[in-house]
Amino acid sequence: MFTKLQNSWNLVKASARVLSADKELVFFPAISGLALLLVSASFIAPLFVFGSGFEVQGAGVIGWVLLFLFYMVQYTVIFFFNSALVGAALIRLDGGDPTVGDGLRIAKSHFGSILGYAAIASTVGLILQGARERSNGLGSMVVGMLGVGWNLVTFLVVPVLVTHNVGPIDAIKESARILKQTWGEQIVGNAGVGFVFGFFHVLWTIIVVPSIIFAAMSGNPWLIVPVIVVGVLGYLTLALIGATLSGIYSAALYRFATSGQSALFDQRLLEGAFRQK
Repeated sequence: MFTKLQNSWNLVKASARVLSADKELVFFPAISGLALLLVSASFIAPLFVFGSGFEVQGAGVIGWVLLFLFYMVQYTVIFFFNSALVGAALIRLDGGDPTVGDGLRIAKSHFGSILGYAAIASTVGLILQGARERSNGLGSMVVGMLGVGWNLVTFLVVPVLVTHNVGPIDAIKESARILKQTWGEQIVGNAGVGFVFGFFHVLWTIIVVPSIIFAAMSGNPWLIVPVIVVGVLGYLTLALIGATLSGIYSAALYRFATSGQSALFDQRLLEGAFRQK
């Protein structure tokens, strides 16, 4: 446990060095988050009216269609801004000095492939959610493992999309090939940036929840409101920084897998990004 946390912390520090050189990289997950809020607001009402909320089970044709469109738009937003982030991070890792415009230009130039990948991811997500709602016990575990496998196989799809002029299917194949070639056939995910930020979220919760309870017991609105605002801002800050560092980390992993090295990152950490089953 301690070793995983230490390695993950070293990855966070390496990713943070890139972010410190290009602080504007946080712009991409910030805009992505705002866009996702707008998407959710525009879809949530009709989904609950026509599709039994977000559940596939028991939903009619309209519910299925709306849910697919919801996934499609969400994934398009996520992949577009993640492509911009990874593209800009790769410029920095290659010795350049990227701008927000550079990242957006890269993502825009691959928008067709991003849209196609969003459609594939939406289909897979819909199938997995439907299977999850219809299964229990061992079946739920199998569905969960399939989801983990999909996330692993597609881990490097975005870096592939922004560096190759290929379609989404070829990008998925290339991601799987790179992972297999670099880390072996029988690999599973290892601790990474998300591990550290999950730990930070737990620590922040331990601080915020008692603070909110204490403020509520005081009955003083001038205390309750600031505590809630600070708590929400803390979660948002962790989410933004975590998403930015995760994008930088995936760019570094891709550069390491394709060139054998990655500036600002310890090669041993990248070699241990995945482990054998």
